[in-house]
Formats: sequence, structure tokens, C-alpha cells
Amino acid sequence: MLVTVNGERRDIPDGLNVLALVEHLGMRSDRVAIERNLDILPRARWKETLVEPNDRFEIVQFVGGG
Repeated sequence: MLVTVNGERRDIPDGLNVLALVEHLGMRSDRVAIERNLDILPRARWKETLVEPNDRFEIVQFVGGG
């Protein structure tokens, strides 16, 4: 299925929830914030929210350092 992640079209497996999408993309779930179709998606809803064809995600990764 095709979705857009940070402006880039990606082909991902069907049936993923948002948490599984983050893992599929190789990101750490404890270090990202997600917007889905222009709405902030609370972390508590990631497991229950299924990724749908043509969804648009903006995923921000938090980077530590200093």
C-alpha cells in the first residue's frame, strides 16, 4: 500500500498500525512525534490506528546531544 512519509511516497505492507509503521521505518517509537493527515496522533492511539492507503504522515524524530 502507498502512503506518504515526510513528503516521500513509500510502499509499505498492508495491515500495519501506526506503531508497526514506525518500527517498519526503523525509527525508535520513544523518540518520535507523529502527524497523520494533518492531525497530531497521540501516542496512546498508535496501536489502535490502522494505516490506510494514501495516508500522509509527518514524523519528527527527537535527537539528543550537546
